Amino acid sequence: MIPDMTDTLETPEDPQEMEEVEEAGEAREAEGAGEAEGAGEAGEVRGEAPENPTLAERITGALVGAAVGDALGGPVEGYSPEQIAARHGGRITGVVGPWHGDEWRTARPLAPYHKGDGHVTDDTLMTHALIRVYATVRDHLDAYAVAGHLVPDLMTTPRWIPELEAEALPLQRIFLAEKWLVTRLHYGHVDPREAGVGNVVNCGAAMYMAPVGLVNAANPEGAYAEALDIAGAHQSSYGREAAGVFAAAVAAACAPGATPDSVVATCLALAKDGTRAAIESVCETAARCTDVESALRPLREAVAPYDTVGADYRAPSLGARRPSRVHAIEELPVALGMLVVAGGEYRHAVLGAVNYGRDCDSIATMAGALAGALGSGVPSGWAERVAAASRLDLRAPAAVLTGVAREIHARDVVRRRAHETAFATLAGPR
Repeated sequence: MIPDMTDTLETPEDPQEMEEVEEAGEAREAEGAGEAEGAGEAGEVRGEAPENPTLAERITGALVGAAVGDALGGPVEGYSPEQIAARHGGRITGVVGPWHGDEWRTARPLAPYHKGDGHVTDDTLMTHALIRVYATVRDHLDAYAVAGHLVPDLMTTPRWIPELEAEALPLQRIFLAEKWLVTRLHYGHVDPREAGVGNVVNCGAAMYMAPVGLVNAANPEGAYAEALDIAGAHQSSYGREAAGVFAAAVAAACAPGATPDSVVATCLALAKDGTRAAIESVCETAARCTDVESALRPLREAVAPYDTVGADYRAPSLGARRPSRVHAIEELPVALGMLVVAGGEYRHAVLGAVNYGRDCDSIATMAGALAGALGSGVPSGWAERVAAASRLDLRAPAAVLTGVAREIHARDVVRRRAHETAFATLAGPR
C-alpha cells in the first residue's frame, strides 16, 4: 500500500483559508460515499452526453472513456487498417476477441497476454496507478512523486491484471519503457527530474497523463507544466512533450463550451517543435475528411513525416524512438485528428482510432479521454462489458479524482491569494 502522505501537507494558518480546504475535503467524502452507494454524478456514464457536464461528469467521461478505448484497441494493436478489416470481416464496431482466437495463450508475439474480450491494457493500469498517487499526495505532483509513490506502487502491490487473468504486480505487465521507471529510480537512484533521459522515446508517459489534465481542469497551461515535470522521470524529448500536450488537451476539453477545435488550438499554442508540427499537419488534414473511414489513410500520411517508427509498426527503423526536435509520437496527433473528424463524438472518435491500427490502444485511450472530457457519452454497453471483463470498477477512480481535484483547486486558491497579498505588499501603491 502507498503510505498516506496527507498529514505532510502544509496547513493554512488563516481560518478562512483552512475552511476552504476543509470544505473541499468534505465534498470529496460526500462524493466517495455516493459512489459506494452507486449514486452521485461521478458515477453517471451514459450513451448520451449531458447538456452542461459538471466537473465530476467530465472526469468520469474522460477516465471511463479512456479505459473503454484502451480495451477496444488492445486486440488489434500493431496491425494496419487493411489487416484489421481482413481479420474481422470489416471495420471493428465494438469489443472483439483476441487476434489469434483461442490460441492467444501461445501465439507470438502476444503470449501470454489475453488482449481482447474487453480487457484493458497497461494504458489503463498506469492511469489508475497515477490516480492512486494523487489520492495519496492530494496535491500537484512532480517527478519526485513518481519516484516516491508511483514506482513503489508498481513494485509492491499485487493487483488484478486483466490480460494475465490473475493477480500480479503491475510491474510484471507494463512495457519495457515503463519498467525503465523502476530501473532508473529504484535501482539506479537517478535524479527523478532527469530519469527519463536515455529511455526509448514513445507514448509511454503520454498514455497515462489524463489525470493530470483532469486535476487541472480548464487550466491547460498548468496541466502542461505539471505533466512535463511528472514525465521527466519517464521520458525525454518529444515523448515528454507529448505527455505535457496531452494533459493540456484534456484540461482544455474540460472547459465549459470547449470544442474539438478549441482543444486543438490550445495544443498548438503550447506544443513545441515536431510535436506542434505533427498536430497541425494531422488536424488540418482531419478537417478536410468527411468521416473516420475516409480519414484512416490521410491521417497516417499526414503524421508519417514526423513518426520515427516507420511504415511497418512491428519492424521499426533504426532511427526509431530516439530523441529529436523535428519528430513526434504518432499517437497524440492521430487521436486529436480523430477527435476533429468525429466532431468530438465519442463512438466515432474511438472507433476511428481503433480501426487506424498501429498503436491503436493508446490512440483510442487518448481519443476516448478527450471525447469523454468534452462531455460526449461513453456507450454504456461498452463500459459495462469492459468493467466486467477486466474486473475493474471504472467509475471509482473518477469519484476519487473528482474529490482530489476539488481539494487541489482549493489549495491553489489559498496559494494564489497569499501570493497576491505578498506581491501587493511588495509593490506598494502605484
